[in-house]
Amino acid sequence: MSSTHAAKMRNFATALHALKEDDRLRCLKPRAGVDFSSNDYLALASAPRMKMAVVAALEAGTPVGAGGSRLLRGNCEEHESLEADAAQFFGAKTALFFSGGYFANFAVLTTLPQRGDLLVLDSLVHASIHEGARAGRAQFRISDHNDAQSVEDKIRDWRVKGGTGRVWIVAESLYSMDGDFAPLKDLVAIADRHDAFLIVDEAHATGVYGRQGRGLTAPYEGSENLLVVHTCGKALGAAGALVTCTRVLRDFLVNRCRPFIFATAPPPLMAVAVREALSILQEEPERQQRLAKLVAFTHREIRLRGLRSPSDSQIVPYITGDNAHTMRLASALQARGFDIRGIRPPTVPAGTARLRISLTLNVREGDVSEMLDALVEETWGDSR
Repeated sequence: MSSTHAAKMRNFATALHALKEDDRLRCLKPRAGVDFSSNDYLALASAPRMKMAVVAALEAGTPVGAGGSRLLRGNCEEHESLEADAAQFFGAKTALFFSGGYFANFAVLTTLPQRGDLLVLDSLVHASIHEGARAGRAQFRISDHNDAQSVEDKIRDWRVKGGTGRVWIVAESLYSMDGDFAPLKDLVAIADRHDAFLIVDEAHATGVYGRQGRGLTAPYEGSENLLVVHTCGKALGAAGALVTCTRVLRDFLVNRCRPFIFATAPPPLMAVAVREALSILQEEPERQQRLAKLVAFTHREIRLRGLRSPSDSQIVPYITGDNAHTMRLASALQARGFDIRGIRPPTVPAGTARLRISLTLNVREGDVSEMLDALVEETWGDSR
């Protein structure tokens, strides 16, 4: 290895060492223990109906892979059937299937907002949204988290300074690390008032909230200025993402979205799995009901034990603030048989390291009680 290459490798090693010193070095760990870390909220990832649907599709001749982009030979009947069913299910004009939520957010934000437009992003939106905004053509501003007035102020300030393009407001309906909900009613009103588009990432709400799991945007679906990303790899138990929007925006994505045009289409088998998941949402409403009951139970038990969490959703953060303390606590709970992971900056803001406890139908109320008892024991005397 040349001295130049060796120096470059040392740079990588130095960066990794700095992460380790700050207790932020990541590593891959196998699944182990009771599931308090996945996003498989409705336990569909291993549901018998999902497995049978995929097996039946294989036996009927559905290919494993698409073999090309959607604009070439990769456009399969399974994709189109899913998109038609999804549009009807969510109450949208149309739907377009992407291979994942990160991919969908990045694709939308690098395609639809144009040069001269303004993006207003909630400060805590997903990394894929920030990356899409940075890579796109439009200017962007960051609004205070869940602060509708801050969104309005960013728009007015931009207009006062000469901004004349279209405004795009971007939020998550349910935030993945804090478990709190966006003020959607206020954001819809702001979008209407400023002739703006509203883009909502429903990743953690699809399947869990709204009638039959249609999400928190369900009352607004079909609006000309609304675009929604429904991730399929969480409560829907599969993979991919469905973007619901107007026909014009869908056609523009098909014609101008480089991540869509130049990527191999999602596996047709995943389209089959997602379509089955949508059927399960409609035919097995008890899953959504059972999860709601588990969430309510958990938050009651948290309060009874004197613990603190800012959430009342299925995402329960236990914020310690300290990276090393968070990872020690996560390790202690894992050793006791609970799969709980520590989340540190930059995934969350500096000083807000936390355990992210996720509630799914893969656990029972007894598991929750035992986990919370263990958390109390491990944090006994913890002033945080």
